[in-house]
Amino acid sequence: MLPASAPSSTPSRLPLVAAWPLLLAIAALLLSWPLLRNPGYFSHDELQWAVFATDGSAAPWRDTHAFQYRPLAFSTWMALSRALFATPMQFHLVLVAWGAANAVLLALLGRGFGLRRWPAALAALGFALGPFAAYVHGWVGCIADLLWLSCALLLGLAVQRARHPWQAALAAAVLTAAALLAKEAALAIPPLLWLGGWWQGRPRAWRAAWLAAAAVAAAWLAWRWDALLHAPQAGAQYALSAWHVPRRWLEYQLFPPLLPTFEIGNSLRRLPLALAAALVWLGVLAALWRAGRRWPALWLLGGLATLLPVLPLATSANQYGYGYSALAALVLAGAWPHTSRAGRAAIALLAVLAVLHGALVMRQIRQVGRLQAVFSPALAAAVAARGDGPPLRLRPGPGARGWVFRRLTHQIPRYAGVAIGARVQLVGTDAPAEFEITPDGRLHPLR
Repeated sequence: MLPASAPSSTPSRLPLVAAWPLLLAIAALLLSWPLLRNPGYFSHDELQWAVFATDGSAAPWRDTHAFQYRPLAFSTWMALSRALFATPMQFHLVLVAWGAANAVLLALLGRGFGLRRWPAALAALGFALGPFAAYVHGWVGCIADLLWLSCALLLGLAVQRARHPWQAALAAAVLTAAALLAKEAALAIPPLLWLGGWWQGRPRAWRAAWLAAAAVAAAWLAWRWDALLHAPQAGAQYALSAWHVPRRWLEYQLFPPLLPTFEIGNSLRRLPLALAAALVWLGVLAALWRAGRRWPALWLLGGLATLLPVLPLATSANQYGYGYSALAALVLAGAWPHTSRAGRAAIALLAVLAVLHGALVMRQIRQVGRLQAVFSPALAAAVAARGDGPPLRLRPGPGARGWVFRRLTHQIPRYAGVAIGARVQLVGTDAPAEFEITPDGRLHPLR
């Protein structure tokens, strides 16, 4: 025993050691401040589902023939909308806190794969602040992405801690089913479980989990196959083709360091920037190779697994890279101590650029939310004052961002108790109109 006068360093270290997940969550919350202070919403989805939630017009569990059958995600969305739509900052607090919880789960998963405590925490924080996560945590329309990744992370932790293979298999069956009821992207779970077993080296538990998840995914595909092929789709972006795969894959690889690019579909439009991003990507690949051949294999195969359900689509989307960015963060943190000094510099450069990119995404989402908080109430008041008659014509004025207002007038059934729908028409900048939209979202009468 230590003498009474001799202080022990162990008690002073224990609170910090035990509290690191909480510190990680607090850091993720505070560094997402622009999202927490967003006074409005990003797109038409939030406004539509707020109406569905109040009038009961959606039946997420019964509409089994829909192209997007996501009853768990849509039910969660409706419940949150009923409770929080009138208070956007509280709604955003829930989503950002959920994203911070996912970051904590990711760090714990990394610990199970052998990462040290603080590298795992920093990797998870980088994930939470990157451009993919910033978009998901800031847009209410991405609740499905939060849900399926939560299920996948919880499943990984359950397999790491399973004492018997049957426990891993049971967890895989339940959580894979829940994830698939949240979003089709959960089809990535079986190959990710296979890779997890290769990484950690516990073949029996991971194999049992992989087989159970694969069986659930196969049953889900057999049930949903006809609807996926023949149900009416929500847009041309869901058209499937193998020819889309190379371009989609390239966009997801290059997007993190592309600072000026808000949405991933524009990643290849500026060739000089895309080439610079490609050089960063090649530098990281070389760094992983120096760390050992397992690391580039985990990065490339894991990225392919997480993105496989969305690579055949006609359009990329930021939220589809959410799971990919989580896996990439863990792999890069795992390779860090094994690579060269130049390799660490390449990984650090990508991490810094990705976090800066995430900050710009947060800023853009908040700017759109501030416009919505002004524009939608003004629009509802103008429509109510007009009464019956031809649609109210609006045109963006000088400096007004047309894409924002196209989204905020797209198929909105009702806002603040005022029916919108077809009673509003957004016209070109030179077309006749009753109101001009100012850059800050206000409506200026033209007559």
